[in-house]
Amino acid sequence: MLKKARKERLIWLDIMITLLTLELMSYFYYGIRSVFLAGICVVTGFAAELISIRLMGRKFTADDLTCTSDALIIALMFPAVMDYHVSVLAVLFAVIVAKNLFGGRLNMIFSPAAAAYVFVLTSWERQLLQYTEPHIKTGLFEEPAALVKSASYVFDHTGSFGHTDFEILLGNFSGPSGAVSILLLAVAAVVLMMRRSISAGAFIGTIFGTGLFAVVTPIVSSRGDSLKYSLVTNMVLFAAIYLVSDVRIAPKRDYYAFFYGLFIGVISYVLVLTGAKENAIVIVSVLFTPIALGFKHLEKHIEKAAVEASAEANAEVVTETAAGEGAPADE
Repeated sequence: MLKKARKERLIWLDIMITLLTLELMSYFYYGIRSVFLAGICVVTGFAAELISIRLMGRKFTADDLTCTSDALIIALMFPAVMDYHVSVLAVLFAVIVAKNLFGGRLNMIFSPAAAAYVFVLTSWERQLLQYTEPHIKTGLFEEPAALVKSASYVFDHTGSFGHTDFEILLGNFSGPSGAVSILLLAVAAVVLMMRRSISAGAFIGTIFGTGLFAVVTPIVSSRGDSLKYSLVTNMVLFAAIYLVSDVRIAPKRDYYAFFYGLFIGVISYVLVLTGAKENAIVIVSVLFTPIALGFKHLEKHIEKAAVEASAEANAEVVTETAAGEGAPADE
């Protein structure tokens, strides 16, 4: 149990380090407003978790700090100029409703951050999907001006993406404050997979499913451009890392996790292709909760059968050994 707790804390630390790196890039593009928004979300998440745990009669431990990473993920999926009140409501929904109402971190059925995003999307869609251009910095309490649609929206509806590959790598295009820094996200994915802090099977399955369908049924005439832009828009890379591949949610075995991610990648791409649904992968990751639960249920049956088979084999060995020892020696 102690070893498992240490592992959970190390995973949380790995996730937080990569998220803070993305927040640093967000500060470079959008200024102090982005950092202040992230701070409000993290403080709200911590307070909500602490109060929830106390009300449930439990003691707050270091393992419960995952509430801060969930809150930071929410902030990075939002525009840098998102309304503070809406952000606080989103984090409260994530911690209280999406996580603790279902039993807390030991009984999670979907990503709290993804559920909070869908919650905000249903009530404040216009505000959620309006962004400032990079390098336009808004004061802490200024009303945001010159809001634009994201580059993902433009690509989904027109098939055009007016940015160079260099701008794409650095995240120099309009979108969620932390979900557009492609180079940092790619590095984070590799590091987190190597440290087993995210599900490698779920991540690879999501990217493979999205990429395969982007080539087979391209959004634009060029299959190469369809592949490239489909992976860098609509929060695909960000969601594949921090939502779909969350080890608390994804199946444990990479084989099942791969197909779990594959289904999410394919369905979300189809929604973008047929309905131009911006950031569809976040919605699909919540809707596919039953599949994750089904795979986990199957894994438990397999593990139980393996334990029973091992116990039977050990019992047979013991019986045979005892019979051999009890046999009379040859005269």
